[in-house]
Amino acid sequence: MSIAVFPQSEIESTQQENGIRRIAVIGSGLMGAGIAAHCANAGCEVLLMDIVPKGAQERNVLALKALDEMATANPEVLMHPDFAGRITAGNLEDDLELLADRDWVVEVVVERVDIKRTVYANIAEHLSETAILSSNTSTLPRAELIVGMEPSLASRFLITHFFNPPRYLPLLEVVGGEEVSEKVMARFQRFADQSLGKRVTLCNDTPGFIGNRLGIYFVQRAIAATLEHGFT
Repeated sequence: MSIAVFPQSEIESTQQENGIRRIAVIGSGLMGAGIAAHCANAGCEVLLMDIVPKGAQERNVLALKALDEMATANPEVLMHPDFAGRITAGNLEDDLELLADRDWVVEVVVERVDIKRTVYANIAEHLSETAILSSNTSTLPRAELIVGMEPSLASRFLITHFFNPPRYLPLLEVVGGEEVSEKVMARFQRFADQSLGKRVTLCNDTPGFIGNRLGIYFVQRAIAATLEHGFT
């Protein structure tokens, strides 16, 4: 089966329109690697970062491992094996200065508010004044994540919740806030739509947003029906 690949000139033209071309993904687990791969599919330059494990001889080992696994992922996360060349491995100790030219930085670390806030505090001074920062959290309210964040950064902070696997599932939940300008929201929505091929759904800042709230509701209904009818 042949794969249609857009000419690089068309990709760059679209990126210039939405102003998002260079991306950093912080967290190289299943979702982080999937988001990085899909951004590479869209023709973006991607920096995939993670922590430095204690005692590791190769300091980028986690991001490099994620890159290696992309080659054998099932379902395939890359539209073409060569697109892995658009992804650079890095770490959160040695490579923070590489964030300076990133247009969008998305955090995809463990679902703990304290850890996420620590990440934001550590990278804040390295971000450009126009960079969009976001979290891929599926449950944590944006209002909790921006506690202690500088207002100038909070005005560019979004929730961007992808569904797994990011390449194949079109829904993307986005949460903004009162301090986020329409320009920032429009810029990201254009990128998500035109470059990533996502169906952006704007959500209120509530735990679980829309998709997970509905999912939990129907699971609870199913459990209740099972108990009510004595199913085992």
